[in-house]
Amino acid sequence: MGMSVAYGPVDGDEAAATLCRAVERGVTLFDTADVYGFGDTSDSSAGSSPRSTTRSSSPPSSASSAIPTTTGAAPTPPTGVRSTSVRRSTPRWPGSAWKVHHLGLSEAAPDTIRRAAAVHPIAAVQTEWSLFARDIEDEVVPTCRELGIGLVAYSPLGRGMLSGAVTSLDQLASDDYRRLLPWWQEDNLATNQRLVDVVRDIATARGASSSQVALAWVLAQGDDVVPIPGTKRRRYLQENLAALDVELSDDDLARLDALRPSGNRVITQAEVHRTTIPAR
Repeated sequence: MGMSVAYGPVDGDEAAATLCRAVERGVTLFDTADVYGFGDTSDSSAGSSPRSTTRSSSPPSSASSAIPTTTGAAPTPPTGVRSTSVRRSTPRWPGSAWKVHHLGLSEAAPDTIRRAAAVHPIAAVQTEWSLFARDIEDEVVPTCRELGIGLVAYSPLGRGMLSGAVTSLDQLASDDYRRLLPWWQEDNLATNQRLVDVVRDIATARGASSSQVALAWVLAQGDDVVPIPGTKRRRYLQENLAALDVELSDDDLARLDALRPSGNRVITQAEVHRTTIPAR
């Protein structure tokens, strides 16, 4: 999503190079949606070359890569989305036969998950999960585990707040949608930055970055959990991958589990696209 919409300006060449570097490093899961960028950039950049973010004549070069795409919501510029069919939403490259191998759900409630699983096997449920977004732990996570469904955690870095890199709205671009999020509002920001300081303290003790600790926490939630940190730059890709080598102690996990941000209302993907000006 960040390569096309929501997080300020995008360097297309750097974004494409980041995708290629990910393949080189062995990354095999690339999450996208045609609604990102209002259909102009995100799905197409999943098949891009290092020199271009336009639609490619062939799928990504790694035969073992999987490209899940969120369907069922079509972009309607300038700021809306509407429902659509899976067939119309599935990305295609010329000369390629695309088939749906697995079905998943995005931001589904427990009852919806059960209804869907009764009709067809559900491989995964994608929803926001991070140190700052914990609401799924009460019902969604237990439901998925009861049914043997994997969990894909998007925004595992708290939409960048857990990295500690941004401490003020002044550091965000004018069209960055995080300006609309409760976590980033002035009356919540100071409280949340103190919680980020806890993450930083643990990171310093582990010789890691705050982002790596935040990702390591998500990874520690179970082997059925796959975090999908978004980035549009190679240097952050390298940093995120290194989180696989961070080991948190029981004390670390207990301190992190206790964090509860101010303004903790999860923002759905649909809300993002109703309130975001598409990148061009």
